[in-house]
Amino acid sequence: MPIYLDNNATTPLDERVLEAMLPYLKEDFGNPSSATHAFGWTAGAAVDLAREEVAAVVGAMPEEILFTSGATESDNLALSGLLRPGHHLIIAATEHEAVLETAHYLERGGVRVTVLPVDAYGVVSPDALREAIRPETTLVSIMLANNETGTLNLVRELAEVSHEFCIPFHTDAAQALGKIPVDVEELGVDLMSLSAHKCYGPKGIGALYVRRRQAPGIQRVYLVPLLHGGGQERGLRSGTLNVPGIVGFGRAAGLGAAALSEEVTRISDLRDTLFERLRADIPGVRLNGHPTERLPGTLNVSFPGIDVGELLPALPDVAVSAGSACSSLNSEPSRVLKAMGLENGAASSVRFSLGRFTTLDEVGRAAVLVARAAGELGASVAQPSVDGLERASQT
Repeated sequence: MPIYLDNNATTPLDERVLEAMLPYLKEDFGNPSSATHAFGWTAGAAVDLAREEVAAVVGAMPEEILFTSGATESDNLALSGLLRPGHHLIIAATEHEAVLETAHYLERGGVRVTVLPVDAYGVVSPDALREAIRPETTLVSIMLANNETGTLNLVRELAEVSHEFCIPFHTDAAQALGKIPVDVEELGVDLMSLSAHKCYGPKGIGALYVRRRQAPGIQRVYLVPLLHGGGQERGLRSGTLNVPGIVGFGRAAGLGAAALSEEVTRISDLRDTLFERLRADIPGVRLNGHPTERLPGTLNVSFPGIDVGELLPALPDVAVSAGSACSSLNSEPSRVLKAMGLENGAASSVRFSLGRFTTLDEVGRAAVLVARAAGELGASVAQPSVDGLERASQT
């Protein structure tokens, strides 16, 4: 069986999530906007419950959760819904394309954009943010967890700096939800993008948290909608609601919160085991990203002397990536690693991302297969023994 180690690209749908969704794909098919009959009432009640479930997981109020088609739409709404020509936006060099490309689009329309550098671990400095703020700064958007390296930004400290100047703070938390604790009050953010398919929910559904509560140094955010129509989602996101997806998102969020502590420990151990086995078999393997402040399941490494464009095709039975799934068709070295100063290692880096259904057996077999492929491509490797695959499968 192929080994799936690309959970940062997407996670498999949890069977319990599918079970919760099925009634709304079949008999409970009503439109939640149909307020005059039981079919609409049933669908509406399911949406309300899911909104409460997502809100509870991130420490928000239900009315602060706005359902979207995914984190990309949420990022677009957070930025484009707030910024106008003459405004100033601050982002980080390692942002996901959904933020970076939206910023480029807005820049062409007259928004001024500052891209903050990161350190060798991929972390944004709060001092660098403070120095970049101008009188016309209108929004700061810095991701919580990087999708390629798993590095965690100092979002609470960054948001505090932003709020010193009464500037709202947005974070893309798509990779973080269900993998680490995510609480909007603890983080102090005003806007936060979420995605269901990164936490064992369905594709095509996400959410944007929009703060409605007042707090010192925090102004309430008023967004202009990108979509116009029937006025769903308090007029901010018109269109018939994806009830099965929303139900699945709520169920996935709740399941992730219930199992979070156990999963963090187990998946972190698997990640570290994989790295140790790779390092033992392939001398010179380098860890990219922060050694401790990163997602439990993300392992980004560089293999000296190996072109990742040759390595990945040599691993047909191991699903991994060279970086973001959104940029997998781009043959250029990772811009995230280049921003971290890893110009030489960017072309030889691989992202392994483990998840809820990853096993120790799969980790052992993947390490052996990667070492064999690297050796065949000319890397200096301590070749696993002939029975390496068998032993790995027994661990």
